[in-house]
Amino acid sequence: MRDCAVDKAGNRSFYFDQYLALLLLYYFTPTLTSLRGLQQAAGLDKVQTALGLPNAPALGTLSAAARDFDPELLRPVLADLAGRAVPVVDAHEADALAGLTAVDGSFFRALPKMAWALWTGPRHRGVKLPLHFDVAKAAPCRATLTPAAWSEVAELEHALEPGRLYVLDRGYACYALLGSILAAGSSFLVRLKADAAFAVREERAVSATAAAGVMRDVVAGRLGTDHHKDEVGRPVRLVWVRNGAARPGEESVLVLCTDRLDLDAELVALGYRRRWWIELFFRWLKCILGCRRLLSTSQTGVTIQIYAALIASLLVSLSTSRKPTKRTYEMLCFYFAGLASVEEVLRHIEKLAEQEKDSS
Repeated sequence: MRDCAVDKAGNRSFYFDQYLALLLLYYFTPTLTSLRGLQQAAGLDKVQTALGLPNAPALGTLSAAARDFDPELLRPVLADLAGRAVPVVDAHEADALAGLTAVDGSFFRALPKMAWALWTGPRHRGVKLPLHFDVAKAAPCRATLTPAAWSEVAELEHALEPGRLYVLDRGYACYALLGSILAAGSSFLVRLKADAAFAVREERAVSATAAAGVMRDVVAGRLGTDHHKDEVGRPVRLVWVRNGAARPGEESVLVLCTDRLDLDAELVALGYRRRWWIELFFRWLKCILGCRRLLSTSQTGVTIQIYAALIASLLVSLSTSRKPTKRTYEMLCFYFAGLASVEEVLRHIEKLAEQEKDSS
């Protein structure tokens, strides 16, 4: 990651890998909250030695780096780290829900000067992170960054991969999208609106799965009415599940739809409930790692920063073989601050393993 298209003279002394390392330092050092703070940290002898910096980059150099480097170079890094992650669920669930990938988007408020991030009006700016989340591994596996007004449905249709079981909230309940998922060689598990139209082909018994909150299990010949085009193009499964976490004003029953006719109804319910993990991950990303504070105003810079946050999260998961937690994050911050030794970090990880073994 040492190439840069704007370095025509070939005399650049600050490289992409060094900038990425500084961003990782930023995420594991809660006292750093700005680009100026990061520039000051880059002037420390230990930081320069660890990153191979001949001298502290100027503030303008850091600002230019956010615009000059190509964030697409980080995609293979994300994919490699995601591939190394291990399942955090038991073997039975990982096998039954193989390829379960939650997809959703999260909003980041932008500064008024970020004209490319125009949202609802001239004074409103925002960026959106459409994220693909491997549920069995509790880890991000694909990400893009778009202006907030960008269509999440269109972004998913562009990023479809084979062999996935996409679990989606009702904002993605577009029948054309479901047909595209099937055409890409994947499956879907999506929440529909309560008044969704369908043609019943078969009613299945639900007594054996009533404990999972399943109320009704139906095979539908098609979604929609006869007056509309059948964009899915094959029979689907509809499962009604009690929404135990319903708040006042929310629907108490969820209508779930999947093309996987072979799954038990309780696994359909479990697969959708696991979708909540991506919401928890967004909370981790913003509230614990502090990804809400943007260090750049360019789309390239914001994309690099958020990719760095995802890499930081994957590094935490790989170091513990578990979902990242606040306590583990704090221990790693202690280590980078020189307050904790490697042995103490390893003891913390061993303690996590013992707690997990006792709970199972």
